[in-house]
Amino acid sequence: MHDPHASGATAGAASTPLAGAASTTVGKALDGGVVINAIESMTGAESIAPDHSGRGRPAIQGTQYVPAMADAGGDLRLAVEGLLFRQAALLDAKCWQQWIDLFTPDGVYWMPIAQEQTDWVGQPSIFAEDKLIMEIRMGRLTHPNAWSQAPMWGTSHLIGNVVLESVSDERIEVCSRFQMMELRRDTVRHFGGTYRHTLLRTAEGLRIALQRVDLMNGQAVYDYVLQAWV
Repeated sequence: MHDPHASGATAGAASTPLAGAASTTVGKALDGGVVINAIESMTGAESIAPDHSGRGRPAIQGTQYVPAMADAGGDLRLAVEGLLFRQAALLDAKCWQQWIDLFTPDGVYWMPIAQEQTDWVGQPSIFAEDKLIMEIRMGRLTHPNAWSQAPMWGTSHLIGNVVLESVSDERIEVCSRFQMMELRRDTVRHFGGTYRHTLLRTAEGLRIALQRVDLMNGQAVYDYVLQAWV
């Protein structure tokens, strides 16, 4: 029996909560008051701090995150929901490159091992991937000798409870809930939990600077590891 945590990357160093600010100032490891100096060469997962703690009620071990609420217009809400729904559809269709393209150049996909985790600095994570690591994973999934993909395998996502937590001229913080069914041969597995997105407004539309995925059943034991993003 294997734990799904084996499929993720161990967390790298984080510096600043704003995407694209790899070469400026410092970042803070949240809730601990620890300041980490930036390094000029930091990119991707090293250059963005996972600041998804404390926007609503602080996380307590064994509880679910409760999002804050922000006033937002209907058009913005539709645009945000459209992005989340498209992201889920691309995963289910195995359109890996198009899914990766929804992230900013230094965007990060992060799945901590526990809901109370506030950063990936010096702590293991199930996933902590910048776009380079995402593309490496995509290459492994699409390789002709990827035997994990040989059996009938697919997923179906359901996204709901979308809450816009904060809105500014540059960024939007979003919380939502997800359910994912995975079929592999005759085996069905279910994963559920919370998405927390940091979205940036760009010339190409909304793009993902940081996606945090909190699995409610991430501590369970499974027969095989996670192969792709949830």
